[in-house]
Amino acid sequence: MIKKVLLFGDIGIDDTVTLIYASLNIEIEIVGIVADYGNVSREDAVSNICYLMKLFNYPKTIPVFRGAEVPLTGEQPTFYPEIHGRHGLGPIIPNDDQEWKIENFLEIVKILETYKNDLVIVNIGRLTSLATMFILYRELMNNVEEYYIMGGAFWVPGNVTTVAEANFHGDPIAVNIVLTYANNVTIIPLNVTQKAIVTPDMVNYIDQFGKTKILKSLMEYYTRFYKEREPSLQGAPVHDVITLIATIHPEMFSFVSYPISIVRDLNGPARGQSIAVNQSNKQHRNKIHRISFDLHYDMFFHHFLSVMTGQQIKRV
Repeated sequence: MIKKVLLFGDIGIDDTVTLIYASLNIEIEIVGIVADYGNVSREDAVSNICYLMKLFNYPKTIPVFRGAEVPLTGEQPTFYPEIHGRHGLGPIIPNDDQEWKIENFLEIVKILETYKNDLVIVNIGRLTSLATMFILYRELMNNVEEYYIMGGAFWVPGNVTTVAEANFHGDPIAVNIVLTYANNVTIIPLNVTQKAIVTPDMVNYIDQFGKTKILKSLMEYYTRFYKEREPSLQGAPVHDVITLIATIHPEMFSFVSYPISIVRDLNGPARGQSIAVNQSNKQHRNKIHRISFDLHYDMFFHHFLSVMTGQQIKRV
């Protein structure tokens, strides 16, 4: 069964790889994209989406929505050009020829009403826009079949601070709102995403088939950053792609359900920390959500190559 996905993203390099992957995967239908601040500004995210949708022949009927510009904390967001490039696409600067109509944020309601229980929401950026939908349309959001969220770091180091992952650190207030009100949530944290490594050899192999166009230049830029930060890495992790893959291939992951607590102290060292609460503690009132803690890399390797090349890669 094809998954109908409403994607919330702050379109940097790994978000872009996700859109490339989705364009080549017949098991996934993107029915709308919400452009948020995060890796880049909201306007850069909008521009990137329009460029990518044209490049990868997405139907013009797919709506693009302007999402949040700033977090619910009221702070000005921090962007990461050293990771994703000045515009979010590594060395690529897209042109300004936007052929897509950009919808007002509240038009997302039409997607929710159209697909109802068949809709899966995948959030691969900050959670500000998603939280806003729960503030405005909580009952309608309860009709969504599933939520998949890239974020958090449970008992492993964060990638922004010692304890916090970027999406949760960027707007911990929004994270708390979503995890308080959303049902059927699956969280794909750094525990898993940092294991979804795409190596230069994989990229070179994929590039031979000519389906992914800009993937090689994107991943070369991305891998350079990760290799400088951690020379032992064999490539770069595709955090957002693996979150989308989880919607169709849960067998690729291991899961455990826990009540989750998010540290909302904006000025403290634990800001944005995600804590899986011991269920034996009867004092907790946090909602229980499903968290993935491990990835079957061999399955990911063969699946990713198969989709990105259009070939059936045999497992050995």
